[in-house]
Amino acid sequence: MRVLIVDDDESYRLLLTKILAHKKHDVIAAADGHSAWELLQIEPIQLVISDWIMPGIDGPELIKRIRNAHFPNYIYIILLTARSSIDDIVDGLESGADDYLTKPFDVEELRARVAIGERILDLERRLREALDRQKHLATHDYLTGMLNRRALYDGANNELMHARQAGKPMSIVMIDMDYFKNVNDEHGHLIGDQALCLISETITKITRDNDLVGRWGGEEFMLVLPGTDLEEAREIAEHVRSGIATTIMQLPDGFHLYMKASCGVSSVHPDEAATIDIMVQRADEALYRAKREGRNRVCQFDKG
Repeated sequence: MRVLIVDDDESYRLLLTKILAHKKHDVIAAADGHSAWELLQIEPIQLVISDWIMPGIDGPELIKRIRNAHFPNYIYIILLTARSSIDDIVDGLESGADDYLTKPFDVEELRARVAIGERILDLERRLREALDRQKHLATHDYLTGMLNRRALYDGANNELMHARQAGKPMSIVMIDMDYFKNVNDEHGHLIGDQALCLISETITKITRDNDLVGRWGGEEFMLVLPGTDLEEAREIAEHVRSGIATTIMQLPDGFHLYMKASCGVSSVHPDEAATIDIMVQRADEALYRAKREGRNRVCQFDKG
């Protein structure tokens, strides 16, 4: 665990460093509140042990700064001081400290209080990871790991707003696998799921880092292309279509599965009043035309 010791007394800094390093903690020491605050901006600190009385920024003021800074991960704080009255303890805890230890301290008590901090931090970490997993599940497709329909729709709306503010175009591409029902009927849904995962990997590799890529539903995928006009969007869609057409999946029986897709492209300029719903409708119209004209092709929506 990364621990920051803040004390203007060198003997206490050395003592605390020795005690905590013996327990395999990664210890950093600062001689005053200013130095500690600077270290906190650049070092990922998990636990702080701070003296109360220091020149410049004292312990309670440092603690208040830490709490008001809203660091991404919780920092457990033990306030260390010679003050021992109930009022002092209350003041120290109300400043934002998690625990309080009086000088001179008992070494075993210090270790026990640091161990309590470790348990609290571990609990906070596991809770944060659980929340991150829940957020991921809420925004990503369970099968392919791509963005799901809701996340795509919300992301597209945000990108459209940014495009208008920046005075740039934006495009979307709807991709639908051709005759994919035959894959499920002939080879089973397990093979069909594996094929969708393979296609999702192919699409993701071809698209750019700032593009939004996701599964719109079933065997249909959607690309949101920020700052991209109709011509460039059509080129990207053609790369995706070509990439899918050259993707080969080996089947358990030794045969190979070849897949193809049709794409529909729509685009808006920053001065247009079109919404995402309208863009999706236009891309769908272009997609249906691609299906009618023979599939395995890219069609764009022309406003006429």
